[in-house]
Amino acid sequence: MAAVPRPPYSDHPCTPRDSESMVPTRFSSAPRHPWWSHPGRALTLALTLAGVASLTVGCTASDLDSSGETPEGADGVLSSRPDSSLVWPSTIDDAVARGWLLPAAATLETINDLPRDPLGEDVHDDPYTAEQIRQGYRIFRNSTELAAEFSGNDMDCSSCHLNGGQKVEALPLVGVSGLFPQYRNRDAALVSLEERIRGCFIRSMNGTAPPFDHPVTLALSAYIHWLSEGVPTGVSPPWRGLNRIPQEARIPIDEVDLAQGKVLYEEQCAACHGLDGIGFNLGGLAEPAPLWGEGSWNDGAGAARIWRLAGFIRYAMPLTAPGSLSDEEAQHISAWINAHDRPVFPSKATDFPAGGRPGDAVYDTLVFPTHPLKSRRVAGDGPGDGASIDHTGPGDAARR
Repeated sequence: MAAVPRPPYSDHPCTPRDSESMVPTRFSSAPRHPWWSHPGRALTLALTLAGVASLTVGCTASDLDSSGETPEGADGVLSSRPDSSLVWPSTIDDAVARGWLLPAAATLETINDLPRDPLGEDVHDDPYTAEQIRQGYRIFRNSTELAAEFSGNDMDCSSCHLNGGQKVEALPLVGVSGLFPQYRNRDAALVSLEERIRGCFIRSMNGTAPPFDHPVTLALSAYIHWLSEGVPTGVSPPWRGLNRIPQEARIPIDEVDLAQGKVLYEEQCAACHGLDGIGFNLGGLAEPAPLWGEGSWNDGAGAARIWRLAGFIRYAMPLTAPGSLSDEEAQHISAWINAHDRPVFPSKATDFPAGGRPGDAVYDTLVFPTHPLKSRRVAGDGPGDGASIDHTGPGDAARR
C-alpha cells in the first residue's frame, strides 16, 4: 500500500468562516456557530442526505436499461466533467479512456496522477462547497496531519485508495456515494457514507471517529460525492468490488505457507515497505504505509483479514508491476503480513451481531481462540522463517 507525498499544509478551510471574506478559522479558536446555520455547510448536508443525485444532472438509475447502458434519448450529460458531452461510462475500459479512472496497470511513476484534480478544476459553483471538496482531498492525502486529532497511526486514506481513490483495482471511490446507505454485514444494519468514513478512522487509522457534523467528516464526504458526479444513484459501477480473491481460489488458513509468504514479501514488497514492514520515503515520490506494528491498521480493520488483504495485494501491488502476483502468492504474502503484531481494536466481539463472522479474521478470538499464524511465524514455519527475526518494535510508530 502506498501513500503519496504530503501537500503543503495550510489553515483548515473547512471550519466555520465568514461568508463574505471566506477567511478560514482554526478548530481551537473559531466560534462554533450551529453547523446547520452556514449556507455552505447546509449545502454539504444536503449532499449527504440526497446522495450523489445532488451532484448529477439528469442521469438517474431509471435512465438505465438492464444492460447498464444509457438508452437512446436519455439525458446522461454530466455537470462538471472535463467534457460535458460525456455520459457515464458503463465499462472499465470506457472509464479509463474517458479520463474517469487511472488504469490498473499504472505503476509507481504515476502514483501522483489524478484523472480529476480537485485542486486544479472549478469543482463547484458555490465557492464554500468547492473549498470543502478540495479540503476533503487534502485530508484524504494527508489524514495524519490534517485530521491528526482523529488519526492514531501512520495511515492516510490514500494508503489504501490509491491516486485519490481514482485508480482501477486499487479500491476506487468513483461512483460509490450513490450506493449509500447500504447494508453492512459487520454492523448488521444500514450504514451511511459518513459512518463508513468514521469506521475507517477507528479501524484502518486506529484512531477515533470524527463527529458526523465535524469539518473532517463533511469535507471527506464532499470529496467522495464529487468523485461520483455523473454515476447514477443506486447503480454499482463495474470497477467496484474487484479487489477480491474468488471463493474457489481461497486457501484455508491452516494451509497458507508463511515461509513462502516471507520469501515473496522480501522479493516483491520489501523494496518499498522494508524488511521490518514500516516503510520509508521513496525520495519524495511516495511514502509506503507501515504493514504491521503500531503505525499500521489495527486488528479490527478489513486489511487484518487474510483473504481481504490478499485481494488488494493481488491486483494493486507491487506498484512496480500491479497485477503480476497470482491469487496464491497474494494470500501467502497477506498471511506473512498478518502474522505480526498490530494495534488491538477492543470492540471486535461486537462485530457481526447477526452472525457470519469471516473465516479469515485471524485476529478475532471468536473465530480463532489463538492467532493461527503468529505462533507459526515465531516458531519458524519452514525454511527461511526463523524465530530470531523480530519485525516489530517501538520504532514502528516513529516512521514519520
